[in-house]
Amino acid sequence: MSSTVFPAAGSFFAPPSASPPAAAATTAAAMTSSAREVLPVLELAGIGKRFQGVVALNDVGFAVRPGEVMALLGENGAGKSTLVKILTGIYQPDEGIITLAGKPVSFATPQAAMQAGVTAVHQETVMFDELTVAENICMGRQPLCGFPPRIDWRRMEAEAEQLFARLEVSLPVRARVKDLSVAQRHFVEIARALSQQAQVVIMDEPTAALSQREIRELYRIIGQLRAAGTAVIFISHKFDEIFAVADRYTVLRDGRFIAAGALADISEPELVALMVGRDVGQVFPQHEQVPGEVVLQVENFCHPSEFHEVSFSLRRGEIIGFYGLVGAGRSELMQALFGLTPAAHGIVRLDGKRIRVSSPAEAIAHGIAYVPEDRQHQGVLLSLPIFQNITLPILSTIGLMLCGRRRRRQELAIARRFSEQLELKASHFRQQVAQLSGGNQQKVVLAKWLATNPRVIILDEPTKGIDIGSKAAVHRFISELVAQGLAVILVSSELPEVLGMADRVVVMHQGTVQCVFNRDQATPELLVAAASGSLPPSTMNGAVPCH
Repeated sequence: MSSTVFPAAGSFFAPPSASPPAAAATTAAAMTSSAREVLPVLELAGIGKRFQGVVALNDVGFAVRPGEVMALLGENGAGKSTLVKILTGIYQPDEGIITLAGKPVSFATPQAAMQAGVTAVHQETVMFDELTVAENICMGRQPLCGFPPRIDWRRMEAEAEQLFARLEVSLPVRARVKDLSVAQRHFVEIARALSQQAQVVIMDEPTAALSQREIRELYRIIGQLRAAGTAVIFISHKFDEIFAVADRYTVLRDGRFIAAGALADISEPELVALMVGRDVGQVFPQHEQVPGEVVLQVENFCHPSEFHEVSFSLRRGEIIGFYGLVGAGRSELMQALFGLTPAAHGIVRLDGKRIRVSSPAEAIAHGIAYVPEDRQHQGVLLSLPIFQNITLPILSTIGLMLCGRRRRRQELAIARRFSEQLELKASHFRQQVAQLSGGNQQKVVLAKWLATNPRVIILDEPTKGIDIGSKAAVHRFISELVAQGLAVILVSSELPEVLGMADRVVVMHQGTVQCVFNRDQATPELLVAAASGSLPPSTMNGAVPCH
């Protein structure tokens, strides 16, 4: 790598005095106005892509200009992921033209796209975990010195430090990537993109696993990219993020271009209508039934390092929400209840009888199901087809001794039932889960555990990475299950989801339960204050403290 790979600060970033986010709204408006007079840095026209006869994209086109943040919107399965893979050289279009800086281009490989100045920051980061931050940033372009040539480690680390200084991010360049948080991994990917003088940075659900503080940090960096003239394609299902950072929007639906325009000229309901093409109804359906008897009772549940003295109860036909900041111990608690954490101990009662759950198999036998947050590593087998994923936990009830054709018919019937209820989008039930969008993969995970006919189901971030139409379908389905008597634990980082779906909300902070709110007591301000450990007793508003 030569010294020109990391240009002077002025070539990438605005001076510190002009840095967002304080002036983000003003800057966005100014850039939107001036962008109309600037030629697009990236333009697509007539892009089409098919897979084994299935149309993924059909006549898609849009343009993004230097210094502009364009929100790429659409439901899961709308074609966004396929389009991103085309722009980054993973797929090649069957038809259409891609123009970069006024010149037609074709990216045969991801390396070709990166060299041309188009790079992506994905929700699931892909880096070399065992290598350092500096090595990942400079991979394939390491600076050399001496004869015979050898890697100049000091220079590589100095240039990486210089880049993070310009990003105003504190990150040890000698740290191994495997030891970084999700947010830090995103910052490494952004630094790597800028080191290659990226003209276009694609951010695909970059905030899905970030805390509010980390999201604000990412907003600031997006502001820096905008000020430096870098075009950003921002993909998110969260409308507050879209309206906070983006200048313009492009909507895809069913693989087709639907609309584009300035975000200042459209409202959220209008965007939703463009995305889904139908009325999604009330996002959080109200279930008015009275919860029944206690199904699950947890007392003094502890783990040496993750959570301490956790107690709560769950009734038949009830949704109890768990809210807390990143690191509060919510997911660790749920994994322990499902038997994934042997070190946990305490009292767990199901229907009044004390049970011991030391493995997932025992949890399933007791009627407890767990939908994990990490769907790709813990939720599905990506190489298997949809129907085999859905029926995997219930093979013993289907009957392994049945002849292959009869068993296959049963599996397909079960898969069809739950897929239709969850509005799963796929070409057929034999399609590999790896070929589905992230949101549809999550629906397969939900279907798999609901097929076990559980009495208690734990949903850990069940709508993470799912579009608004699919979220509404999942919420409706959860309400239907509760109406049938299922007991639900809903772990969510989204305040509207917790407040809209849960009958009671348990707030955790640093591994302990702070308090429990009934639905009519909970407000966003109270939940955030309790989650941060700063809720004064005088503002409890009738909540039950749990210290």
